[in-house]
Amino acid sequence: GGVSIYPENGGDAEALLKNADTAMYHAKEKGRNTYRFYAAKMNAQSTEQLMLESALRRALERGELEMHYQPKLNLQTQRIVGVEALMRWHHPVLGMVPPVQFIPIAEELGLIVSMGRWALEQACADALAWQKHGLPQVLISVNLSPRQFESRTLVADVKAVLDASGLDPSLLELEITESAMMANPEQAVELLRTIRDIGVGLAIDDFGTGYSSLSHLKHFPLSTVKIDRSFINDLSQDADARALIDGIVTLAHGLRMKVVAEGIETAAQLEFLRSHGCDEAQGYWLCKPVSAGEARDFMARHLRNQFAPSVLA
Repeated sequence: GGVSIYPENGGDAEALLKNADTAMYHAKEKGRNTYRFYAAKMNAQSTEQLMLESALRRALERGELEMHYQPKLNLQTQRIVGVEALMRWHHPVLGMVPPVQFIPIAEELGLIVSMGRWALEQACADALAWQKHGLPQVLISVNLSPRQFESRTLVADVKAVLDASGLDPSLLELEITESAMMANPEQAVELLRTIRDIGVGLAIDDFGTGYSSLSHLKHFPLSTVKIDRSFINDLSQDADARALIDGIVTLAHGLRMKVVAEGIETAAQLEFLRSHGCDEAQGYWLCKPVSAGEARDFMARHLRNQFAPSVLA
């Protein structure tokens, strides 16, 4: 039910009904048999939602989308060996709109496929620009949303982007969430095989948070397992999290997959992961997601420091 009160929520029957209606929809979203009092906030929310929707429809053609990159460190060699590509929406009025806010809308409106293709093009272009700049090749990982993963044009899009850019397929990796893969496992296996046949790598993202067991891993032709940041947060207090990381590392290595940990914020976390055989790490401890130019400069600086005589030695 939706409840609105006279006169606070409307001066006439029509306004009251409209607002009670809004409250009812919000009640439904929260589950049956609940009451929600109308709050001006709700209308603001749906108005804002509509505003975001219409703005997002034009974001791509207006050049408001940009890619940011978070470097990944090889824990053995101390080199930057990859980056994760992350989409950002730079709205002229709202500023930077975070992906958690706009990706679900893009999925709902069916914009995600064209935005995802643009993200792939941009990531490949940036990777090639870094090479031309004289940087060593890095693996570039691009996230696929569930809608993109279901898209009939996915394989064709990936092939077309690679052909057009000339990037070596082995330098591209697609990150897929566990839940997207488990939605239809048989179909997922087929699709993933086709992608692997192109020479592109595949990572399973936020692993361990969903409902699939470790044993599911062996059915999918993956190259990389990413340990979710929630396990990294718990490392110091939680023996279960530490045991789980050991389990994931052992299993992944047994299946010839590499293990990447995300959300590293302290040197202690990094040291634990290194000593427990984790291959790569990303997180604020190393570098936050930054623009293509900043990522290039970070990698160049990191390279110089690596070959400079160590001050600590």
